Amino acid sequence: MDNQYKTIKYSLDEEGIGMVTLNRPKALNALNLDMFQELDNLFNELIEASRVRVLIITGEGDKAFAAGTDIKMMKGLEVSEVMDRTELVKRTQGKIEEFPVPVIAAINGLALGGGCEVAMACDIRISTTSAKFGQPEINLGIIPGGGGTQRLARLIGISRAKELIYTGDIIDAKRAYELGLVDMVVAPDELMNEAKGLASKIAAKSIPIMKLAKASINYGYSMDLDRGLKFEMKCFRACFETDDHLEGMQAFTERRKPVFKDR
Repeated sequence: MDNQYKTIKYSLDEEGIGMVTLNRPKALNALNLDMFQELDNLFNELIEASRVRVLIITGEGDKAFAAGTDIKMMKGLEVSEVMDRTELVKRTQGKIEEFPVPVIAAINGLALGGGCEVAMACDIRISTTSAKFGQPEINLGIIPGGGGTQRLARLIGISRAKELIYTGDIIDAKRAYELGLVDMVVAPDELMNEAKGLASKIAAKSIPIMKLAKASINYGYSMDLDRGLKFEMKCFRACFETDDHLEGMQAFTERRKPVFKDR
């Protein structure tokens, strides 16, 4: 599959763990139009690929996850062009966020601007101690346009998001962890071991049930509490239509690990 792509790489292992690598290391993996289009195309294909149980997104090399959106992509654009490209970015980020199974961001180095936005669209974020985060768009005379003003506020709280976006400050991994922007911070040489270990743990679960869990969290979070609870009940009820819930409960009573069949 990855032979058709120039700015990203993709692989799938025997456990069903997919690996998406942002692959423009000479440009610190900056997100340009080609990369967004290739990501958009890849996620269209992956939605149809039932073998994918969990996905990891990372950047090529150890200097950057993605250092931002390529300024050359935005400089001198007409308003109509801005809207077209912003729609592509929004669509791509949405496909990452709404991908049916969990997506883990393994953040190696810089995650700035659009790179931070891609990471925030993932379900879980693991970073190295050397990673840097920020939405510095204000310094370019623009604001975040790929979900930064929305997802950052939801992750770390509105006032802290305002501070980072208003100042354009770049923060280190320790501060990002304190704010709740990342979920785990590890040594650089442990990043992929941690990401793959977590992915392997997730991949061992029932995928139909995992999809219901993700849908319940994502869609319920966008609703008021009453509607969210009703949606959760709907997803909970759907679990009892699967064989895997029977296996899980039987394994619990027999004090053994469940062997899920994904049905």
